Amino acid sequence: MRATSGTIDPGEIGRFAAQADSWWDSEGSFRILHRINPTRLGFIRQQLTAHFRRDPTWLQPFDGLTLLDIGCGGGLVAEPMARLGFTVTGIDAGAKAIDAARTHAEAMGLAIDYRVTGPESIAEAGKSFDTVLALEVIEHAADPADFLAAVSVLVRPGGAFIGATLNRTPRSFALAIVGAEYLFGWLPSGTHDWRKFLRPSEFVLGLRRNGFVATQLAGLIYDLPRAEWSLSPDLRVNYMVAAVRR
Repeated sequence: MRATSGTIDPGEIGRFAAQADSWWDSEGSFRILHRINPTRLGFIRQQLTAHFRRDPTWLQPFDGLTLLDIGCGGGLVAEPMARLGFTVTGIDAGAKAIDAARTHAEAMGLAIDYRVTGPESIAEAGKSFDTVLALEVIEHAADPADFLAAVSVLVRPGGAFIGATLNRTPRSFALAIVGAEYLFGWLPSGTHDWRKFLRPSEFVLGLRRNGFVATQLAGLIYDLPRAEWSLSPDLRVNYMVAAVRR
């Protein structure tokens, strides 16, 4: 990785490295990702089966397709994508996260190509993929514009991109920062910088500038009494965006 990379923030790497041992602990530092994952994976599967015209009832509907998971962490999404038939490459700037991902994938008998690198390095190597995922990543990038420029090279023409992040609103500050990090302790304090959150309009415009057409926006909301996450038209806190590269 280049020290001057516009996507990699060394401070963010250090923050997540301190929690790397708990990636697969559903009650540990990343428990909120474990809770969100079923809803998030459902959205990804629905969007991609529709885009690639694959039968959603198939056990491995994405057989023969390639996928890059940027900021894969310990592999919480890369592993389900591999089980659905994708040939998966997972990249992360944190060596400890990749170690955790490799160890877990090997134990599960999954062949996933994990690498300690950033998206620019993969793009510079001339690699491209049918699908690129960037889930809860862009808000940790040093420069979102550089990040999306790298993504545009990594998605093949006609391929799909799915991103997930947090909106920059008063509600997201109250719930994702004050609530999640300080009141409920769902995330370690300091995990997020509210100023780096992207409004949906900013995300969609950044994609458009890099040759993408946004096809779907969906919010993720938490029902506190039921302790469940679900999709919603409400984009004020967490949201996902699906796009296609022209």
